[in-house]
Amino acid sequence: LWQALARAGLLGLAIDEAHGGMGFGFYSLCTLCEEAGRTVAPLPLIPALVCAGAALQKFGSPALQQEWLPGLASGELMLSAALEEYSNDDPTRPTATAARNSDGWQVSGSKICVTIPAGTRRILLSAGSEQGLVALLLDPSVPGVTLTPQTVTSGETRYELNMDQAEVAAADVLAVGTDAELAMGWVLQANRAAICATAVGLCDKMMRMTGQYTSERQQFGRAVATFQAVSHRMADCYIDVECLRLVSQQAISLIDQDRPADEAVTIAKIWCGDVTHRVSQAAQHCHGGTGVDRDYPLFRYCLWARQLELSAGSSAQLSGSLGARIRDEYSAT
Repeated sequence: LWQALARAGLLGLAIDEAHGGMGFGFYSLCTLCEEAGRTVAPLPLIPALVCAGAALQKFGSPALQQEWLPGLASGELMLSAALEEYSNDDPTRPTATAARNSDGWQVSGSKICVTIPAGTRRILLSAGSEQGLVALLLDPSVPGVTLTPQTVTSGETRYELNMDQAEVAAADVLAVGTDAELAMGWVLQANRAAICATAVGLCDKMMRMTGQYTSERQQFGRAVATFQAVSHRMADCYIDVECLRLVSQQAISLIDQDRPADEAVTIAKIWCGDVTHRVSQAAQHCHGGTGVDRDYPLFRYCLWARQLELSAGSSAQLSGSLGARIRDEYSAT
């Protein structure tokens, strides 16, 4: 499937034409993520194209861009990213550390739930150092790197990435200090926005799948969809999906235009967590026992919904941080 996207040119949507891409920008890339969510396609679009590829496109040196972006756009090589998933969810405050040496950097620490597809050549990650934050590209095959498989809620295999003085060449450093904070802060926003886009496609499909099922399912001689309780439930799902679409597109468009997007992204991810939960629950209830039958596709959508709900910050966590930010701004005035 990844190679099919490569042949269609879709892997290079947000990569400049000079590097073999289409140069359409971040908004188009998130449209691809939305379609992947609609089909629950098990593709590493977000770690490979959003976190690693788009970050290189925006913050990488010409040498780094020329080395990695053409191969990523053509499907000849794979990149990924390791953020602070389920830790503090903020790659600008990593738990891993890095120390400078004569040839580059030595990185130690761990990251969990890292997507590492077969043949991954580099993993974008951040580490703290005496020089400040360091954003770099780690080769997962170097000595000192250990990968332990983990099965996550969606059923996908991810990895615990442990590093013990793993060597990173100076040429594979994306940024150091305030430049690294800027780069990884952008990656966090892009990651959350792309998750929201994926959730839009996912929830829209769950809603429509449930609408079709309840229109065909007969009970007491009539379609279940004609029962007021069911129709109201699906109307609520429709409102939820359209609200999620609106706030997600707002956040994505701000990122695409290089405008401040932190608050919009936070609000979108809060909606993402709430809507994936509510729509998944409603879809299960309206399907009855069919919803949990693994011969029927809904269970895959519900597992993905749960995964997206908690990835890159839960609604409760982000609502708390947004509230604290509003409080601090009010106190300052």
